[in-house]
Amino acid sequence: MKLYRLLTEDDTSAFCHKVTAALNKGWELHGGPAYAFDAARGVMRCAQAVVKDAPGDYAPEVKLGEQ
Repeated sequence: MKLYRLLTEDDTSAFCHKVTAALNKGWELHGGPAYAFDAARGVMRCAQAVVKDAPGDYAPEVKLGEQ
């Protein structure tokens, strides 16, 4: 099955660590990162899509972060 996740975080090193952890678990980048200003909180937010091939069949119960 093909899995998809959208990783999001404030624009800090925490975002880079989240993406790095996913890459080290076999996820691959899908497109480039996106940035947007969260006016309510006054911070920049980052997003990065990642994909991964995994054995088995997809079901909504699949815990994507555990793959």
